[in-house]
Amino acid sequence: MEITYHGHSCIQIETGGKSLIIDPFLRGNPLSVTKPEDVKVDAVLLTHAHGDHIADAAPIAKANGAPVVAIVELASYMAWQGVETVGMNLGGTYDLGFAKAKMIPAFHSSGIVDETTKTIHYAGMPAGFLIRAEGKTILHTGDTCLFGDMKMIGERESIDLAFLPIGDHFTMGPEDALQAAKWFGARHVVPVHYNTFPPIRQDSEAFVNKLEQSGIRGHVMAPGDRFTL
Repeated sequence: MEITYHGHSCIQIETGGKSLIIDPFLRGNPLSVTKPEDVKVDAVLLTHAHGDHIADAAPIAKANGAPVVAIVELASYMAWQGVETVGMNLGGTYDLGFAKAKMIPAFHSSGIVDETTKTIHYAGMPAGFLIRAEGKTILHTGDTCLFGDMKMIGERESIDLAFLPIGDHFTMGPEDALQAAKWFGARHVVPVHYNTFPPIRQDSEAFVNKLEQSGIRGHVMAPGDRFTL
């Protein structure tokens, strides 16, 4: 299984000759080294509706003939952009054929801001995903704060790799993300959602050092980095 980090919260997972991407935000990301037109995937998964998570979802889905998998309200919005969609909800699992994606809660907000009309469109609950493939489980929490059910999820799941936001301001900061890593029982953690913009500047190496001190493998990835799980 090959994992690629495209920056911010965008993760690509390749398994069995197929590929999925989560929260594609490339063209508007000053740190990204990948163009949307260079992405080849079989599915696009979205955790919530903020622009820094859905910006390139429709172009990538259209170019690849790939479905967008998201909470039902966001799926409806994406369908209006002319893409195939799969609407689901918290607690549900969708079988992509090459991987299974279970939608789990996240505590955040989710809406689409239309600056032209000065309106905000409700886009359903925010979420995270548990991706299961090749006998492994990968967690992408989406944007979230720390919440107690992370411990329950960790007790029920065997998480091989977790992507946790550390940026603070809009999500958990490093201290809360460290607690989340412990509660999830993740064996390997990669920090995401930091350094893209000034309000979320963080020292990812310091965070990884604290993970290591707690007996958790940590791994800092730069945009464009890949590794085999």
